[in-house]
Amino acid sequence: MPNVKIEVTNESRTLTDDEVKAAIPALQTQVSRDFAPVWGTDAQLSFAAPAALSDDSWWLVVLDDSDQAGALGYHDVTSNFLPLGKVFAGTDKKYGQQWTVTASHELLEMLGDPDIDLVVFDQPTGTTGRLYAMEVCDAPEAEEYAYKIGDTLVSDFVHPSWFQPHAANGNGNADGAGFDHGGFIKKPLELLPGGYIGVFDVSSGTGWTQQTGSESPAYANRPHVGSRRERRRTPRDQWLPSTRRS
Repeated sequence: MPNVKIEVTNESRTLTDDEVKAAIPALQTQVSRDFAPVWGTDAQLSFAAPAALSDDSWWLVVLDDSDQAGALGYHDVTSNFLPLGKVFAGTDKKYGQQWTVTASHELLEMLGDPDIDLVVFDQPTGTTGRLYAMEVCDAPEAEEYAYKIGDTLVSDFVHPSWFQPHAANGNGNADGAGFDHGGFIKKPLELLPGGYIGVFDVSSGTGWTQQTGSESPAYANRPHVGSRRERRRTPRDQWLPSTRRS
């Protein structure tokens, strides 16, 4: 039984509770069948009404749109300082995107880096180096690289070999598993069109910047308030616990 328990809840008017519940089996399959064998982290997902969310669980909350959430202010962790992911189903619908891909993206990135503090250091010389944010879904983020589990579309994600700049062959891992689940990425640190990654050049003094793939939308270059990218740049003592219980 996985130690991590994640409660999925619906606070949107865009989706019914039944629609959110219907996606959970596919998300569970992705976590346990596809993600856990590669990354070594599994989780148990369940649905909970907003008022019944447990202080001992991580939360994945479905909301309407980012403008509404931005006006209310974003929270970075649950009331018990555990990971909290937010899915803006209304914004997805507005831009013709599938909310389940966003949910999958946030879910896997919570599992890959729960505290948003993990990085990989690439040191090409003795005096230079770059830190890459441990974000497992950003490089192949565009929906065209997503895949279906049953009728539910879920996000592609990278394998650990993506973060290994000196990987010796195009197969990525020693077992030939590749650099991402879908097999679209052909080399370490490659960004697909629409993808991006946070980079910290340790000698530049510029802090975190975004490296993007070709054809990235302009908004992808800006870290949205409350996003994992924005939180990575925010001092930890400025994070606020969620009081969501309605």
